Amino acid sequence: MLNFISNHQMRQADEYTIQHSPIRSIDLMEQASVAFVKKFAEYVSDETKITVVCGKGNNGGDGLAIARLLRLKGYKNINVMIVNVFQNASEDFKINKERLIQLKIPLIEIENATQFPKDLNIVIDAILGSGFRGTTDRILSDIIQKINQRANYIFSVDCPSGLNTDIPESENYQGIRANKTISFQRPKLFFTLPESVVCSQAFEFVDIGLDENFLRSLPSNYFWIEEQDIVKKIRLRKTFSHKGTYGHLLIIAGAPNTMGAALLCVRASLFSGTGMVTCCISQEYFPAINSFQPEIMTLNRDDIETIPFDKFSAIAIGSGLGTTQSSKEIVQKILEIKTPAVFDADALNILAEEDRLSQIPPNSILTPHIKEFDRLFGISENWTVRIEKARQKAQELQCIIVLKNQYTFICDTNGNVSINSSGNPSMAQAGMGDVLTGCIASFLAQGYDPTDAAIIGCYVHGAAGDTLSQLHEVTPASMITKQISKTLKALFNQKKM
Repeated sequence: MLNFISNHQMRQADEYTIQHSPIRSIDLMEQASVAFVKKFAEYVSDETKITVVCGKGNNGGDGLAIARLLRLKGYKNINVMIVNVFQNASEDFKINKERLIQLKIPLIEIENATQFPKDLNIVIDAILGSGFRGTTDRILSDIIQKINQRANYIFSVDCPSGLNTDIPESENYQGIRANKTISFQRPKLFFTLPESVVCSQAFEFVDIGLDENFLRSLPSNYFWIEEQDIVKKIRLRKTFSHKGTYGHLLIIAGAPNTMGAALLCVRASLFSGTGMVTCCISQEYFPAINSFQPEIMTLNRDDIETIPFDKFSAIAIGSGLGTTQSSKEIVQKILEIKTPAVFDADALNILAEEDRLSQIPPNSILTPHIKEFDRLFGISENWTVRIEKARQKAQELQCIIVLKNQYTFICDTNGNVSINSSGNPSMAQAGMGDVLTGCIASFLAQGYDPTDAAIIGCYVHGAAGDTLSQLHEVTPASMITKQISKTLKALFNQKKM
Protein backbone atom coordinates (compact mmCIF):
# COMPACT_ATOMS: atom_id res chain seq x y z
CA MET A 1 0.00 0.00 0.00
CA LEU A 2 1.15 3.53 -0.69
CA ASN A 3 1.94 5.60 2.39
CA PHE A 4 0.53 9.12 2.49
CA ILE A 5 3.26 11.67 3.07
CA SER A 6 3.46 15.28 4.20
CA ASN A 7 4.68 18.23 2.11
CA HIS A 8 7.96 18.18 4.03
CA GLN A 9 8.41 14.49 3.24
CA MET A 10 7.64 15.14 -0.43
CA ARG A 11 10.40 17.75 -0.52
CA GLN A 12 12.72 15.20 1.08
CA ALA A 13 11.80 12.72 -1.66
CA ASP A 14 12.52 15.35 -4.33
CA GLU A 15 15.95 16.03 -2.85
CA TYR A 16 16.76 12.36 -2.37
CA THR A 17 15.79 11.51 -5.95
CA ILE A 18 17.84 14.40 -7.36
CA GLN A 19 20.89 13.34 -5.34
CA HIS A 20 20.72 9.58 -5.82
CA SER A 21 19.33 9.02 -9.33
CA PRO A 22 21.07 11.31 -10.21
CA ILE A 23 18.74 13.70 -12.00
CA ARG A 24 18.64 17.46 -12.32
CA SER A 25 15.77 19.36 -10.73
CA ILE A 26 14.68 20.70 -14.13
CA ASP A 27 14.54 17.16 -15.54
CA LEU A 28 12.47 15.94 -12.59
CA MET A 29 10.10 18.84 -13.28
CA GLU A 30 9.93 17.72 -16.90
CA GLN A 31 9.00 14.17 -15.82
CA ALA A 32 6.24 15.55 -13.62
CA SER A 33 4.90 17.69 -16.45
CA VAL A 34 4.96 14.79 -18.90
CA ALA A 35 2.96 12.68 -16.43
CA PHE A 36 0.43 15.50 -15.92
CA VAL A 37 -0.02 16.00 -19.67
CA LYS A 38 -0.56 12.29 -20.27
CA LYS A 39 -3.39 12.22 -17.72
CA PHE A 40 -4.82 15.58 -18.84
CA ALA A 41 -5.01 14.37 -22.45
CA GLU A 42 -7.36 11.57 -21.37
CA TYR A 43 -10.00 14.22 -20.61
CA VAL A 44 -9.39 17.19 -22.92
CA SER A 45 -9.21 17.13 -26.75
CA ASP A 46 -6.51 18.98 -28.67
CA GLU A 47 -9.08 21.38 -30.15
CA THR A 48 -10.00 22.83 -26.76
CA LYS A 49 -9.16 26.37 -25.69
CA ILE A 50 -6.77 26.11 -22.73
CA THR A 51 -5.39 28.82 -20.47
CA VAL A 52 -2.44 27.96 -18.23
CA VAL A 53 -2.10 30.32 -15.26
CA CYS A 54 1.30 30.22 -13.57
CA GLY A 55 2.99 31.64 -10.54
CA LYS A 56 6.77 32.10 -10.47
CA GLY A 57 7.75 29.19 -8.25
CA ASN A 58 8.24 25.55 -9.16
CA ASN A 59 4.49 25.01 -9.50
CA GLY A 60 4.53 27.79 -12.09
CA GLY A 61 7.51 26.08 -13.72
CA ASP A 62 5.40 22.93 -13.98
CA GLY A 63 2.67 24.99 -15.64
CA LEU A 64 5.05 26.44 -18.24
CA ALA A 65 6.41 22.98 -19.04
CA ILE A 66 2.87 21.62 -19.32
CA ALA A 67 1.91 24.38 -21.79
CA ARG A 68 4.96 23.61 -23.93
CA LEU A 69 4.35 19.85 -23.86
CA LEU A 70 0.70 20.31 -24.79
CA ARG A 71 1.71 22.40 -27.81
CA LEU A 72 4.21 19.72 -28.87
CA LYS A 73 1.43 17.15 -28.48
CA GLY A 74 -0.75 19.01 -30.97
CA TYR A 75 -2.80 21.32 -28.72
CA LYS A 76 -2.90 24.55 -30.71
CA ASN A 77 -5.23 26.81 -28.72
CA ILE A 78 -3.04 27.48 -25.68
CA ASN A 79 -2.50 30.74 -23.83
CA VAL A 80 -0.22 31.25 -20.85
CA MET A 81 -0.63 33.86 -18.13
CA ILE A 82 2.06 34.55 -15.55
CA VAL A 83 0.77 36.11 -12.35
CA ASN A 84 3.27 38.92 -11.82
CA VAL A 85 2.69 39.55 -8.11
CA PHE A 86 5.64 37.48 -6.91
CA GLN A 87 9.05 39.11 -6.39
CA ASN A 88 11.29 36.15 -7.16
CA ALA A 89 11.19 33.38 -9.74
CA SER A 90 12.68 29.92 -9.23
CA GLU A 91 15.54 28.83 -11.48
CA ASP A 92 13.47 26.03 -13.01
CA PHE A 93 10.68 28.51 -13.74
CA LYS A 94 13.17 30.72 -15.61
CA ILE A 95 14.43 27.79 -17.70
CA ASN A 96 10.93 26.71 -18.66
CA LYS A 97 9.95 30.27 -19.50
CA GLU A 98 12.80 30.47 -22.02
CA ARG A 99 11.79 27.12 -23.51
CA LEU A 100 8.21 28.34 -23.86
CA ILE A 101 9.21 31.58 -25.56
CA GLN A 102 11.13 29.61 -28.19
CA LEU A 103 7.87 27.87 -29.20
CA LYS A 104 6.14 31.26 -29.55
CA ILE A 105 3.19 30.25 -27.39
CA PRO A 106 1.12 33.34 -26.45
CA LEU A 107 2.29 34.51 -23.04
CA ILE A 108 1.28 37.55 -21.04
CA GLU A 109 2.15 38.75 -17.55
CA ILE A 110 -0.76 40.03 -15.51
CA GLU A 111 -0.70 42.46 -12.61
CA ASN A 112 -4.35 42.23 -11.49
CA ALA A 113 -7.65 40.47 -12.05
CA THR A 114 -8.99 43.01 -14.58
CA GLN A 115 -6.62 41.56 -17.20
CA PHE A 116 -8.43 38.21 -17.24
CA PRO A 117 -10.60 37.49 -20.29
CA LYS A 118 -14.28 36.79 -19.74
CA ASP A 119 -14.43 33.67 -21.90
CA LEU A 120 -12.12 31.28 -20.04
CA ASN A 121 -12.76 27.66 -20.99
CA ILE A 122 -10.31 25.10 -19.58
CA VAL A 123 -7.88 26.54 -17.03
CA ILE A 124 -4.78 24.77 -15.77
CA ASP A 125 -3.99 26.20 -12.35
CA ALA A 126 -0.23 26.31 -11.61
CA ILE A 127 -0.05 29.41 -9.44
CA LEU A 128 0.86 28.10 -5.97
CA GLY A 129 2.19 24.67 -5.05
CA SER A 130 1.42 22.32 -2.18
CA GLY A 131 4.01 24.03 0.01
CA PHE A 132 1.93 27.23 0.21
CA ARG A 133 1.66 28.75 3.68
CA GLY A 134 -0.29 31.66 5.05
CA THR A 135 -2.90 33.65 3.15
CA THR A 136 -3.01 35.20 -0.32
CA ASP A 137 -2.83 38.98 -0.67
CA ARG A 138 -5.74 40.99 -2.08
CA ILE A 139 -4.50 41.11 -5.69
CA LEU A 140 -3.81 37.36 -5.82
CA SER A 141 -7.14 36.63 -4.10
CA ASP A 142 -8.94 38.69 -6.74
CA ILE A 143 -7.16 36.80 -9.52
CA ILE A 144 -8.08 33.44 -7.99
CA GLN A 145 -11.71 34.48 -7.61
CA LYS A 146 -11.87 35.58 -11.26
CA ILE A 147 -10.58 32.17 -12.33
CA ASN A 148 -13.17 30.44 -10.15
CA GLN A 149 -15.96 32.58 -11.58
CA ARG A 150 -15.05 32.49 -15.27
CA ALA A 151 -13.48 29.11 -15.98
CA ASN A 152 -15.71 26.35 -17.31
CA TYR A 153 -13.43 23.70 -15.86
CA ILE A 154 -10.27 23.92 -13.75
CA PHE A 155 -7.43 21.41 -13.52
CA SER A 156 -4.98 22.06 -10.69
CA VAL A 157 -1.35 20.97 -10.90
CA ASP A 158 -0.52 18.86 -7.83
CA CYS A 159 -2.64 21.00 -5.50
CA PRO A 160 -5.26 23.77 -5.85
CA SER A 161 -3.58 27.16 -5.41
CA GLY A 162 -4.21 28.57 -1.95
CA LEU A 163 -4.56 25.22 -0.17
CA ASN A 164 -2.14 24.06 2.49
CA THR A 165 -2.67 20.30 2.33
CA ASP A 166 -0.89 19.67 5.64
CA ILE A 167 -3.12 22.07 7.59
CA PRO A 168 -6.17 22.49 5.32
CA GLU A 169 -8.76 25.17 5.96
CA SER A 170 -12.07 24.30 4.35
CA GLU A 171 -14.50 26.57 6.20
CA ASN A 172 -12.94 29.88 5.08
CA TYR A 173 -11.15 28.58 2.00
CA GLN A 174 -10.39 31.31 -0.55
CA GLY A 175 -8.22 29.42 -3.04
CA ILE A 176 -8.79 27.80 -6.42
CA ARG A 177 -11.88 25.60 -6.61
CA ALA A 178 -10.70 22.91 -9.00
CA ASN A 179 -12.90 20.45 -10.81
CA LYS A 180 -10.01 17.99 -10.81
CA THR A 181 -6.57 17.96 -9.25
CA ILE A 182 -3.80 15.83 -10.71
CA SER A 183 -1.31 15.29 -7.89
CA PHE A 184 2.26 14.07 -8.11
CA GLN A 185 3.35 10.57 -6.93
CA ARG A 186 0.85 10.35 -4.05
CA PRO A 187 -2.72 11.46 -3.39
CA LYS A 188 -3.11 14.20 -0.81
CA LEU A 189 -4.66 12.88 2.39
CA PHE A 190 -7.03 15.85 2.60
CA PHE A 191 -8.58 14.92 -0.76
CA THR A 192 -10.02 11.75 0.80
CA LEU A 193 -12.13 13.83 3.22
CA PRO A 194 -15.59 15.22 2.37
CA GLU A 195 -14.46 18.77 3.28
CA SER A 196 -12.03 18.73 0.35
CA VAL A 197 -14.78 19.34 -2.23
CA VAL A 198 -14.51 23.08 -1.54
CA CYS A 199 -11.08 23.05 -3.19
CA SER A 200 -11.23 20.05 -5.55
CA GLN A 201 -14.22 18.00 -6.62
CA ALA A 202 -12.09 15.05 -7.75
CA PHE A 203 -8.47 13.98 -7.78
CA GLU A 204 -6.06 11.60 -9.44
CA PHE A 205 -2.34 11.12 -8.96
CA VAL A 206 0.47 10.26 -11.36
CA ASP A 207 3.91 8.71 -10.98
CA ILE A 208 6.57 11.35 -11.68
CA GLY A 209 9.63 9.17 -11.08
CA LEU A 210 10.50 9.91 -7.45
CA ASP A 211 12.50 7.21 -5.67
CA GLU A 212 9.71 4.86 -4.57
CA ASN A 213 11.85 2.89 -2.12
CA PHE A 214 12.73 6.10 -0.30
CA LEU A 215 9.08 7.20 -0.30
CA ARG A 216 7.94 3.92 1.23
CA SER A 217 10.56 4.26 3.96
CA LEU A 218 9.03 7.52 5.21
CA PRO A 219 6.92 7.12 8.37
CA SER A 220 3.14 7.39 8.07
CA ASN A 221 0.00 6.08 9.75
CA TYR A 222 -2.10 6.48 6.60
CA PHE A 223 -2.06 4.18 3.58
CA TRP A 224 -3.80 4.10 0.18
CA ILE A 225 -5.23 0.73 -0.87
CA GLU A 226 -4.63 -0.22 -4.50
CA GLU A 227 -5.84 -3.18 -6.53
CA GLN A 228 -2.41 -4.82 -6.48
CA ASP A 229 -2.55 -4.86 -2.67
CA ILE A 230 -5.76 -6.89 -2.77
CA VAL A 231 -4.34 -9.27 -5.37
CA LYS A 232 -1.45 -9.97 -2.99
CA LYS A 233 -3.74 -10.55 -0.01
CA ILE A 234 -6.40 -12.84 -1.47
CA ARG A 235 -5.87 -16.60 -1.39
CA LEU A 236 -6.64 -18.88 -4.31
CA ARG A 237 -9.20 -21.63 -3.80
CA LYS A 238 -7.29 -24.92 -3.80
CA THR A 239 -7.82 -28.33 -5.33
CA PHE A 240 -9.54 -30.77 -2.93
CA SER A 241 -10.90 -27.94 -0.80
CA HIS A 242 -14.54 -28.15 0.30
CA LYS A 243 -17.22 -26.03 1.94
CA GLY A 244 -15.62 -26.47 5.36
CA THR A 245 -12.38 -25.03 4.04
CA TYR A 246 -13.99 -21.65 3.52
CA GLY A 247 -15.68 -21.23 6.86
CA HIS A 248 -19.15 -21.14 8.36
CA LEU A 249 -20.60 -17.68 8.91
CA LEU A 250 -23.49 -16.88 11.25
CA ILE A 251 -25.43 -13.75 10.35
CA ILE A 252 -27.88 -12.35 12.89
CA ALA A 253 -29.94 -9.82 10.99
CA GLY A 254 -33.38 -8.71 9.84
CA ALA A 255 -36.64 -7.63 11.43
CA PRO A 256 -40.24 -7.54 10.14
CA ASN A 257 -39.78 -4.21 8.35
CA THR A 258 -36.12 -4.67 7.41
CA MET A 259 -35.81 -8.26 6.23
CA GLY A 260 -34.25 -6.97 3.01
CA ALA A 261 -31.13 -6.02 4.99
CA ALA A 262 -30.68 -9.62 6.06
CA LEU A 263 -31.22 -10.90 2.51
CA LEU A 264 -28.62 -8.53 1.10
CA CYS A 265 -26.12 -9.40 3.80
CA VAL A 266 -26.41 -13.19 3.41
CA ARG A 267 -26.23 -13.08 -0.39
CA ALA A 268 -23.15 -10.83 -0.30
CA SER A 269 -21.41 -13.19 2.11
CA LEU A 270 -22.21 -16.21 -0.05
CA PHE A 271 -20.89 -14.62 -3.25
CA SER A 272 -17.79 -13.39 -1.41
CA GLY A 273 -16.76 -17.01 -0.93
CA THR A 274 -17.98 -18.28 2.44
CA GLY A 275 -18.32 -22.07 2.45
CA MET A 276 -21.50 -22.09 4.56
CA VAL A 277 -23.80 -19.27 5.64
CA THR A 278 -26.46 -19.51 8.33
CA CYS A 279 -28.94 -16.71 8.94
CA CYS A 280 -30.42 -16.38 12.43
CA ILE A 281 -33.91 -14.90 12.04
CA SER A 282 -37.44 -15.43 13.28
CA GLN A 283 -38.77 -18.77 12.08
CA GLU A 284 -41.63 -17.18 10.15
CA TYR A 285 -39.09 -15.75 7.68
CA PHE A 286 -37.39 -19.07 6.86
CA PRO A 287 -39.36 -19.39 3.58
CA ALA A 288 -38.23 -15.93 2.48
CA ILE A 289 -34.58 -16.87 2.96
CA ASN A 290 -34.98 -20.26 1.29
CA SER A 291 -36.73 -18.87 -1.77
CA PHE A 292 -34.38 -15.89 -2.08
CA GLN A 293 -31.14 -17.87 -1.77
CA PRO A 294 -31.60 -21.61 -1.21
CA GLU A 295 -27.96 -22.17 -0.22
CA ILE A 296 -28.49 -20.21 3.02
CA MET A 297 -29.22 -22.22 6.17
CA THR A 298 -31.41 -20.86 8.95
CA LEU A 299 -31.63 -20.80 12.74
CA ASN A 300 -34.55 -19.66 14.85
CA ARG A 301 -33.71 -16.47 16.70
CA ASP A 302 -35.94 -17.56 19.59
CA ASP A 303 -33.41 -20.32 20.26
CA ILE A 304 -30.50 -17.89 20.68
CA GLU A 305 -29.67 -19.29 24.15
CA THR A 306 -29.06 -22.77 22.81
CA ILE A 307 -27.13 -21.93 19.64
CA PRO A 308 -23.65 -23.55 19.65
CA PHE A 309 -21.69 -20.47 18.66
CA ASP A 310 -18.38 -22.31 18.67
CA LYS A 311 -19.37 -24.15 15.47
CA PHE A 312 -19.15 -20.91 13.47
CA SER A 313 -15.90 -19.43 12.21
CA ALA A 314 -17.28 -15.88 12.25
CA ILE A 315 -20.36 -13.91 13.31
CA ALA A 316 -21.96 -10.78 11.84
CA ILE A 317 -24.75 -8.96 13.63
CA GLY A 318 -26.85 -5.86 13.08
CA SER A 319 -28.12 -5.49 9.51
CA GLY A 320 -31.79 -4.56 9.87
CA LEU A 321 -31.80 -6.06 13.38
CA GLY A 322 -33.86 -3.35 15.04
CA THR A 323 -33.34 -1.92 18.52
CA THR A 324 -36.08 -3.73 20.42
CA GLN A 325 -35.43 -5.23 23.85
CA SER A 326 -35.06 -8.62 22.20
CA SER A 327 -32.41 -7.24 19.85
CA LYS A 328 -30.53 -5.72 22.78
CA GLU A 329 -30.49 -9.09 24.53
CA ILE A 330 -29.10 -10.76 21.40
CA VAL A 331 -26.31 -8.20 21.11
CA GLN A 332 -25.47 -8.73 24.78
CA LYS A 333 -25.32 -12.48 24.17
CA ILE A 334 -22.78 -11.97 21.36
CA LEU A 335 -20.71 -9.75 23.63
CA GLU A 336 -20.70 -12.41 26.33
CA ILE A 337 -19.37 -15.23 24.16
CA LYS A 338 -16.19 -13.16 23.60
CA THR A 339 -15.83 -14.23 19.95
CA PRO A 340 -14.70 -11.47 17.53
CA ALA A 341 -17.65 -10.39 15.40
CA VAL A 342 -18.66 -7.86 12.76
CA PHE A 343 -20.97 -5.27 14.32
CA ASP A 344 -23.05 -3.15 11.95
CA ALA A 345 -26.12 -0.91 11.83
CA ASP A 346 -28.52 -1.54 14.71
CA ALA A 347 -25.93 -3.55 16.63
CA LEU A 348 -23.81 -0.39 16.67
CA ASN A 349 -26.79 1.71 17.73
CA ILE A 350 -27.43 -0.69 20.60
CA LEU A 351 -23.77 -0.56 21.66
CA ALA A 352 -24.02 3.24 21.73
CA GLU A 353 -27.38 3.35 23.52
CA GLU A 354 -26.42 0.76 26.13
CA ASP A 355 -22.86 2.09 26.56
CA ARG A 356 -21.31 -1.34 25.98
CA LEU A 357 -18.29 -0.42 23.90
CA SER A 358 -15.92 -1.69 26.57
CA GLN A 359 -17.43 -5.19 26.19
CA ILE A 360 -16.60 -5.57 22.49
CA PRO A 361 -14.44 -8.69 21.98
CA PRO A 362 -10.91 -7.80 20.80
CA ASN A 363 -10.35 -8.01 17.03
CA SER A 364 -14.01 -7.38 16.30
CA ILE A 365 -14.90 -5.20 13.32
CA LEU A 366 -17.20 -2.17 13.65
CA THR A 367 -18.65 -0.76 10.42
CA PRO A 368 -20.27 2.61 11.21
CA HIS A 369 -21.33 5.36 8.84
CA ILE A 370 -20.85 8.92 10.07
CA LYS A 371 -24.02 9.15 12.19
CA GLU A 372 -23.43 5.76 13.79
CA PHE A 373 -19.83 6.68 14.49
CA ASP A 374 -20.82 9.94 16.16
CA ARG A 375 -23.38 8.11 18.30
CA LEU A 376 -20.69 5.71 19.42
CA PHE A 377 -17.86 8.14 20.06
CA GLY A 378 -19.33 11.65 20.15
CA ILE A 379 -19.75 14.38 17.55
CA SER A 380 -16.59 15.62 15.84
CA GLU A 381 -16.14 19.13 14.48
CA ASN A 382 -14.73 17.88 11.17
CA TRP A 383 -13.51 14.77 9.37
CA THR A 384 -9.87 15.28 10.31
CA VAL A 385 -10.84 15.12 13.98
CA ARG A 386 -13.25 12.23 13.35
CA ILE A 387 -10.64 10.05 11.65
CA GLU A 388 -8.05 10.71 14.33
CA LYS A 389 -10.68 9.75 16.91
CA ALA A 390 -11.41 6.54 15.00
CA ARG A 391 -7.70 5.76 14.88
CA GLN A 392 -7.36 6.23 18.64
CA LYS A 393 -10.54 4.30 19.49
CA ALA A 394 -9.46 1.34 17.36
CA GLN A 395 -6.26 1.14 19.40
CA GLU A 396 -8.05 1.68 22.70
CA LEU A 397 -10.71 -0.98 22.06
CA GLN A 398 -8.34 -3.27 20.12
CA CYS A 399 -10.85 -3.57 17.30
CA ILE A 400 -11.02 -2.61 13.64
CA ILE A 401 -13.17 0.42 12.84
CA VAL A 402 -14.44 0.70 9.27
CA LEU A 403 -15.60 4.32 8.98
CA LYS A 404 -17.68 4.35 5.81
CA ASN A 405 -17.63 7.20 3.30
CA GLN A 406 -16.73 7.87 -0.34
CA TYR A 407 -13.23 6.80 0.70
CA THR A 408 -13.71 4.38 3.58
CA PHE A 409 -11.22 4.56 6.46
CA ILE A 410 -10.12 1.24 7.97
CA CYS A 411 -8.51 1.87 11.36
CA ASP A 412 -6.61 -1.05 12.86
CA THR A 413 -5.40 -1.99 16.32
CA ASN A 414 -1.88 -0.67 15.64
CA GLY A 415 -2.98 2.89 14.92
CA ASN A 416 -2.77 2.65 11.13
CA VAL A 417 -5.48 3.85 8.75
CA SER A 418 -5.94 2.16 5.37
CA ILE A 419 -8.02 4.24 2.95
CA ASN A 420 -10.08 2.36 0.39
CA SER A 421 -9.73 3.61 -3.17
CA SER A 422 -12.67 1.80 -4.77
CA GLY A 423 -16.34 2.81 -4.89
CA ASN A 424 -18.28 5.68 -6.45
CA PRO A 425 -21.38 7.88 -6.01
CA SER A 426 -23.59 5.52 -8.02
CA MET A 427 -23.49 3.29 -4.93
CA ALA A 428 -25.24 5.86 -2.71
CA GLN A 429 -28.22 3.60 -2.15
CA ALA A 430 -29.97 2.03 0.84
CA GLY A 431 -28.71 -1.44 1.71
CA MET A 432 -25.15 -0.86 0.54
CA GLY A 433 -23.84 -1.14 4.10
CA ASP A 434 -25.58 -4.49 4.54
CA VAL A 435 -23.78 -5.80 1.47
CA LEU A 436 -20.46 -4.51 2.81
CA THR A 437 -21.04 -6.24 6.14
CA GLY A 438 -21.70 -9.54 4.40
CA CYS A 439 -18.60 -9.11 2.30
CA ILE A 440 -16.28 -8.31 5.23
CA ALA A 441 -17.77 -11.06 7.41
CA SER A 442 -17.26 -13.56 4.60
CA PHE A 443 -13.51 -12.95 4.50
CA LEU A 444 -13.37 -13.11 8.28
CA ALA A 445 -15.16 -16.49 8.17
CA GLN A 446 -12.70 -17.72 5.54
CA GLY A 447 -9.87 -17.24 8.04
CA TYR A 448 -8.41 -13.91 6.99
CA ASP A 449 -6.88 -11.65 9.62
CA PRO A 450 -9.59 -9.18 10.78
CA THR A 451 -7.76 -6.16 9.35
CA ASP A 452 -7.23 -7.91 6.02
CA ALA A 453 -10.85 -9.06 6.01
CA ALA A 454 -11.95 -5.44 6.36
CA ILE A 455 -9.51 -4.17 3.72
CA ILE A 456 -10.38 -6.88 1.17
CA GLY A 457 -14.10 -6.64 1.84
CA CYS A 458 -14.18 -2.87 1.39
CA TYR A 459 -12.15 -2.98 -1.80
CA VAL A 460 -14.08 -5.82 -3.44
CA HIS A 461 -17.40 -4.20 -2.54
CA GLY A 462 -16.34 -0.87 -4.06
CA ALA A 463 -14.71 -2.45 -7.10
CA ALA A 464 -17.93 -4.33 -7.87
CA GLY A 465 -19.72 -0.98 -7.83
CA ASP A 466 -17.06 0.60 -10.04
CA THR A 467 -17.56 -2.07 -12.69
CA LEU A 468 -21.33 -1.65 -12.65
CA SER A 469 -21.08 2.16 -12.78
CA GLN A 470 -19.58 1.90 -16.26
CA LEU A 471 -23.00 0.78 -17.48
CA HIS A 472 -25.39 2.08 -14.82
CA GLU A 473 -25.81 5.57 -13.39
CA VAL A 474 -27.31 4.05 -10.24
CA THR A 475 -26.34 0.65 -8.84
CA PRO A 476 -28.73 -0.71 -6.17
CA ALA A 477 -27.22 -2.89 -3.45
CA SER A 478 -28.82 -6.04 -4.87
CA MET A 479 -26.86 -5.54 -8.10
CA ILE A 480 -23.61 -5.34 -6.13
CA THR A 481 -24.24 -8.73 -4.48
CA LYS A 482 -24.39 -10.40 -7.89
CA GLN A 483 -21.27 -8.60 -9.15
CA ILE A 484 -19.00 -9.50 -6.21
CA SER A 485 -18.09 -12.98 -7.45
CA LYS A 486 -17.22 -11.62 -10.90
CA THR A 487 -15.01 -8.95 -9.30
CA LEU A 488 -13.24 -11.61 -7.24
CA LYS A 489 -12.70 -13.68 -10.38
CA ALA A 490 -10.98 -10.74 -12.08
CA LEU A 491 -8.71 -10.29 -9.05
CA PHE A 492 -7.90 -14.00 -8.81
CA ASN A 493 -7.07 -14.08 -12.52
CA GLN A 494 -4.39 -11.46 -11.92
CA LYS A 495 -2.92 -13.57 -9.13
CA LYS A 496 -2.56 -16.56 -11.47
CA MET A 497 -0.52 -14.64 -14.02
